[in-house]
Amino acid sequence: MSSDPTSLARLSMSLPAELSRQLDMMVEERGLPSRSQMIAELIRHALAEHEALTRPENMLAGTVTLVYRGNRGRVRQQLAETQVDYLKEVISSQHVFLEDDQSLEVLLVQGPAIRLKALCDALRSIRGVHQLQLVTTTALLPPLHELDELEDDSAESLPEKEAAA
Repeated sequence: MSSDPTSLARLSMSLPAELSRQLDMMVEERGLPSRSQMIAELIRHALAEHEALTRPENMLAGTVTLVYRGNRGRVRQQLAETQVDYLKEVISSQHVFLEDDQSLEVLLVQGPAIRLKALCDALRSIRGVHQLQLVTTTALLPPLHELDELEDDSAESLPEKEAAA
């Protein structure tokens, strides 16, 4: 198989008739142009999940989606404390209030699969968390800062600062 990510491999598969019908309905409901796109998406999800289970040291990126009941702020406090414990893995979070004192929070995460699993387990253990789902991918965020670039930038800006003084 070619290492070119744009090259295609043709597969032939047999499915039970009912499963094929359900797949076609899913493709239509999602407005996708073909079964191939749907199957490729399902395979990508399965591969990322497999990667997390079989190679816990490998780096993954993804989201953690939580739904929880607000219980006078205690749940929010525990969630915040847990996120601080995983500061290297939690890149950002988005929070919205839902009806009936519920909240939806989405965390953007990246780190070793074993750390992301531990984060999810810690969040799940918080009383009031009703739903939690981790969705991962093996594609990573580009490095936000390179150490060499930071050192070069600070060295270059030093003479400018001295000249301005």
